[in-house]
Amino acid sequence: MRPRPSAWPARCRVAWEEEAAFGHPFLFLPLLIALGALLWFSAHDPPDLLNVAVLACVFCIASGALLSRPGWLRLVVLTATGLLLGATSAAFETARTATVMLDSPVTTTMTGKILSREIAGRTAYRYIVALQSTEAPRLRRPPTTLTLVVRNGGAAKVGDVIKGRARLSPPSGPALAGLNDFGFDSFFKGIGAVGYAYGKPQILVEAGNRETDSWSLIDRGWAGLAVWREAIGMRIRATIPGDAGAIAAALVTAEERAIGRDSIAALRNSGLGHVLAISGLNMVLAAGTLLVGLRTGLSLVPGLAHRVPIKKIAAAGALLMVCFYILISGGAVSAVRSWIMIVIMLVAVFFDRPSISLRNVAIAALVILAVDPSAVSGPGFQMSFAATLALVAGYARWREREVPAGRREGNEMFASLRGFLAGLFLSSLIGGVSTMIYSAAHFNQLPAYGLLGNMLAMPVIGIVVMPAGLVAMLLMPLGLDTLPLMVMGYGLEVMLAVARFVSSLGGQIMTGRLPHAAFALIAIGGLVVCLLRTRLALAGLGLAVLGLCMAVAAPSERPALLVAEDGRLVAITGGTAGASNRPRPPAFIYGQWTRALRLERHQAPAMRTDLALPEPPSPTADGRNRPPFERTAARAALRRLIGEGEKSRFSCVPEQWCAATSRQGWVVVTVEDRRLVGAACDLADIVVTSASLAFSTCRSGALLAGARMLRKTGALEIYADETAPQGRRIVTAMDGLVRPWQRHRAYDWRRDTFPDDVPDTDGALTSAGAEES
Repeated sequence: MRPRPSAWPARCRVAWEEEAAFGHPFLFLPLLIALGALLWFSAHDPPDLLNVAVLACVFCIASGALLSRPGWLRLVVLTATGLLLGATSAAFETARTATVMLDSPVTTTMTGKILSREIAGRTAYRYIVALQSTEAPRLRRPPTTLTLVVRNGGAAKVGDVIKGRARLSPPSGPALAGLNDFGFDSFFKGIGAVGYAYGKPQILVEAGNRETDSWSLIDRGWAGLAVWREAIGMRIRATIPGDAGAIAAALVTAEERAIGRDSIAALRNSGLGHVLAISGLNMVLAAGTLLVGLRTGLSLVPGLAHRVPIKKIAAAGALLMVCFYILISGGAVSAVRSWIMIVIMLVAVFFDRPSISLRNVAIAALVILAVDPSAVSGPGFQMSFAATLALVAGYARWREREVPAGRREGNEMFASLRGFLAGLFLSSLIGGVSTMIYSAAHFNQLPAYGLLGNMLAMPVIGIVVMPAGLVAMLLMPLGLDTLPLMVMGYGLEVMLAVARFVSSLGGQIMTGRLPHAAFALIAIGGLVVCLLRTRLALAGLGLAVLGLCMAVAAPSERPALLVAEDGRLVAITGGTAGASNRPRPPAFIYGQWTRALRLERHQAPAMRTDLALPEPPSPTADGRNRPPFERTAARAALRRLIGEGEKSRFSCVPEQWCAATSRQGWVVVTVEDRRLVGAACDLADIVVTSASLAFSTCRSGALLAGARMLRKTGALEIYADETAPQGRRIVTAMDGLVRPWQRHRAYDWRRDTFPDDVPDTDGALTSAGAEES
C-alpha cells in the first residue's frame, strides 16, 4: 500500500534517525567543507579571512549549543557551520600562499638554481628553477619559482645554478569562460611563471659546491630525492625500451613527459588515462600486493601466526612501502591524496578497525581539505574521491547481499572465477560511472569504450604490471631488478595493445560545457546515493536525474567568434566547424575549444602571399624603428583580402594579417604586424592583435582587442545578440582581477602598483613588469 503524503515527514524522520544511528551524518562534513571552499574560491569578491573565521567561530559555538537538541534548526546550523569552515580553510590557504605571479610575457636573462628536472621529450628537459636574478630587462616583480623547458639541456642537473636567455610567461588563464584556470593551479603550487630557454643555459655553479650552496638541510634532502627519483626513472627506461618503459617510469616516478603522444592519446581514448597518474589505483595495487604477499609469506612459517599478529606486521610493511612510494613519486597532489587515504586505511588495521569504510574515506578527505583545500576544485581530487566513495559503498552493499559460504553450490573454482570476473566488471563499471560526470565537466569528453578498455586491461595491470613493478623496486638496490622490469614491460605492452585496439573502435565523445547547476546536482546526488543506506538515498537519485535533465535541456549556443587570451589565435565558428587564423592552431588552446564547443572540423586559412605588402626601406641599419606601411596601399591590400576571401574562412598574409567575414557579416581582422592596426581599424568591425598599443580603441568604432585588453579580460567569446550594443555580446573568461591568482594581470610595472583604473595610454614596447637596466 502506497503511504499517504501526510506520513512522508514521519517516515523521513525515522529514516534519518536510522542514518544517524549508523553515524552517517558525519560523512557529510567533508562534503559541506568542500562546498564551502568551492564557494569561496569561485566568489567574484571573496570575503576576508577574518570575517569568515569570526563567523565560523560563532556558528561553531551555536552548533555546540544545539548538538543535543534535535530538529531542523540544528540541521541548518550544522550545515552553515560546515560551509563556513570550508570557506575559512580556503581563505587561510590563500592568505598563507605567497606565490609571486609574473604579470605578462617577457624575454630576459635569468639566473636560478635547479630544484628538479624531468624529461620533456627526446632531447628536452623540464626544469623547476628557483629564480635568483634577472637582467636585460630586470624584472621589478620577479616570480620566486618557475618552470623552464630546455632543449639539449641534459648537462644541467639538480642543484646547478644556470644562467641564460629565456622567454617567460605567466601561467595561462581559462581558454574559455568556465574552463580550467591554470593560473589557479600554479598559484597554489608556487609556480609563478612558465617558459623556455633560448639555447643551452650556462652552468655557473655545479651541484654540491659547499662554498656557495646556501640550501637548508630540508632543501638538500628534497634535492637528493629528486636525483634519486630521476636515477630510478632512467634505470627503468634503460631496461624497458619504448613507450612501455616511459609508462613504467611514470607509474613509479610520475614522469609522464617521456611518453609518446600517440600512446597517450590511445590511453585516454580507451579510458586508461588514469593509469598514468600516481593515483589510488596504483597505490592500492602496490600496497595490496605487498600486504597480501607479506602476510602469506609469514603465514607459511609454522606457528608464527599463533604468536604474533602477522596481519599488523604486513600492514606495517605496506605502510613503509607507500611512504617510500610517495617520496620517489615527486609528491604530486593526486599522489598525496591517495597516500593519505591508504595510510589511514592501513593504520586502521593496527587498531583492529575495518580498513575499508566510508568513515575512513571521510577522514582522508577531511585531512586533505584541512591541509590543501584548493585541491577540491581540481579533477584529481573530485574523481579520485568519487571513485573511491562509489567503490567502497558498492563493496559494502555487495557484502550485505553476499550469499553465505555455506549455501554456495557448484564447483568452488568456477564460483571463485565467476566472483573475480563479476568483481572486475562491477569495479570497472562503478569506477567509470562515478567519474563520468567529472570527466564531462572538466575535460568536456568521455571515452566511448572506456568500460571495455578497463575490463581488458585492468587484470593485466593488477596481476602482472604492478606486482612486477613492486618486486623490481624491492630488488633494485641489489641490482636484481632486470627480470621483474622485463615482466612489467611485457605487461605494459599488452596494455598498450589493448589501448590501441579500443581506441580504434571510437575515440572520445565530446559533451561540451555543462551548466554549473547541472554538474552540482549530479555530483551531489551521486554522493548522497553513496553516503546514505536508507530510502533517503533515493533523494540523491532524484537530484542526479534533475541535473541530467538540466544538462540535456541546456541551450547549446555557440559563440560566433573566439579570441585566445594572447591575441594570436582567433576562430570563427559555423555549425560544428571552426575556422582559425592558424594553419595548425596550438593544440593546448584549440583542443579545449573543440571539446567545450563540440567542434568536429577545423578549417585552415587560405594563404595569400600575393597580397603581401613590401617592406618599406629603413633609414636605420638596426631595423628596430621600422617605417610604417603606406596607408593607401595597406587599405587596398586589405580590401582585396576581405573581398576575395571565402565567407567564414580566414585569408592570411604571413607575418602581416588575416581577414575573414563571419556569417553575421562582421569583418574580422587579426594583425601580426603592429604597423597595420590603423588600416585594419579603418575597414574592420573587429580587430584582434597581440601587440601592446598606445591606444585602446579604434576611431572608426571597431572593437579593438589588443594585448592590454586581453590581459585583463582573458579569452573572449563574442555572440550575435540583437539586443546588445552593435549586435554583439561579449563573454570574458575573467570576471575580475580581485582574486590573488588573477591579480597579477592588473599590475602596472611603470608605477609598480596594482591600480584599479590604470589608463591604457602608453605604447612602450618592453614587457610589463620589466625595466631596462
